[in-house]
Amino acid sequence: LGLSGPPGAGKSTFIECFGKMLTERKYKVSVLAVDPSSSTSGGSLLGDKTRMTELSRDMNAYIRPSPTSGTLGGVTRTTNEAILLCEGGGYSVVLVETVGVGQSEFAVADMVDMFILLLPPAGGDELQGIKRGIIEMADLVAINKADGDLIVPARRIQAEYISAMKLLRKRSKVWRPKV
Repeated sequence: LGLSGPPGAGKSTFIECFGKMLTERKYKVSVLAVDPSSSTSGGSLLGDKTRMTELSRDMNAYIRPSPTSGTLGGVTRTTNEAILLCEGGGYSVVLVETVGVGQSEFAVADMVDMFILLLPPAGGDELQGIKRGIIEMADLVAINKADGDLIVPARRIQAEYISAMKLLRKRSKVWRPKV
């Protein structure tokens, strides 16, 4: 599964909760977390592993943070090979967390079985759903953080994305993207 979304959408938190659910059901889970690299120093924080503390201690989970090192599209130059290595290593579920910024960070969509776009309920521009790019590549759009005071905005943005997705050309004859 490939996961993308804007900063603050809760990608790492979602992956930790989902990953823990999977390991409790006896799946072996691998997480390939891609972090942006500095254009100045070339360095990267690689902090996703520290945000997934419970999952990182789970013996049925493996978390590998990797820097983009200047590669565009939200993944690294070797993400596809890393997915294959994880599958070969016996991991039944591989989660790829992209850098997750902008409308063009969807290279992972061609590497995974399902591409999930995670969005916060109060993400700003309501017309975001009709923009081309990452939206039309998503197999599933999940509105995250939909609780408390954000329930109503989450339902509103869900309805807007459902409407917007109807305007996009279908990528598959058998699957209609869900919101």
